[in-house]
Amino acid sequence: MLLGFFCYSTSDMLAKVLTQSMNPLQVAWLRQLGLLAGVLMVLAFKGPHLLRSRHPWLQFTRGLTVVAAATSFLTSLAYVPLADATAVTFVAPFVVTVLAAIFLREEIGWKRWSAVCLGFAGTMIIIRPGLNVFHPAIFLSLISAVAFAVRQIISRRLSGTDPMLTTVAYTALTAALILSVPLPFIWRNPTDVWQLLMMAAIAIVASCGELSIIRALDLGEATALSPLQYTLMIWSTIWGLLIFAQLPDAWTFAGTAVIVVSGIYSIYYETRRRPADAGPAVEPERP
Repeated sequence: MLLGFFCYSTSDMLAKVLTQSMNPLQVAWLRQLGLLAGVLMVLAFKGPHLLRSRHPWLQFTRGLTVVAAATSFLTSLAYVPLADATAVTFVAPFVVTVLAAIFLREEIGWKRWSAVCLGFAGTMIIIRPGLNVFHPAIFLSLISAVAFAVRQIISRRLSGTDPMLTTVAYTALTAALILSVPLPFIWRNPTDVWQLLMMAAIAIVASCGELSIIRALDLGEATALSPLQYTLMIWSTIWGLLIFAQLPDAWTFAGTAVIVVSGIYSIYYETRRRPADAGPAVEPERP
């Protein structure tokens, strides 16, 4: 799980570099390329029956949310610091709680609602709307978090009906297909060998992160592993300082601390509340 989130953060860093000269849609397509190659290999070995789903339109919708989350997040990276964009996406688990109460009719006690309110407050500390501190593109990171939360709700709906490999296959194929549509109009060839290497690296690193987290969830419980998601902030801060000479200010650290504490408490409460055989409550992935 730690390796997976390190790969995700490295992929975000490469994406921020590439969005300076390439369209975010092209970069998002590159990020999906590695996972798509892996899915095509699995399909070659297991056959097309892997794509049999009881909810194909729901699977397709999940792929749409991946596209929405990825493109909005990568677009924000072109304008805002890496650590700030990453910190805002941490609000996703709290959005999941709200959506689960609305659409899945899950009972949400006052403790979880308190965690949601704290998480929202932490996000507002980071963004500080109305103070003209951040570029408006930071709200694209918030949109990315919401799209990712919708993806989580769909994943809960699909759990127990479709195998995980089927869901991963549909997501990879749908996202790659949709992102391929605008490619002929936005594609930019690499200008040098370093840019070409970064284009290849982002596909490889992103797929390694996805596969590492999938394997981690096979070996351990999601509720126990999901707090490791907050290591993204550590790596994002390091990459921001080393590559972009950007360091989050005290308000960003304070807001992130509020989100992390409320998030860990929410996960701890969920772990104690759910029975041991209830299955994973959280799907710790990245937008």
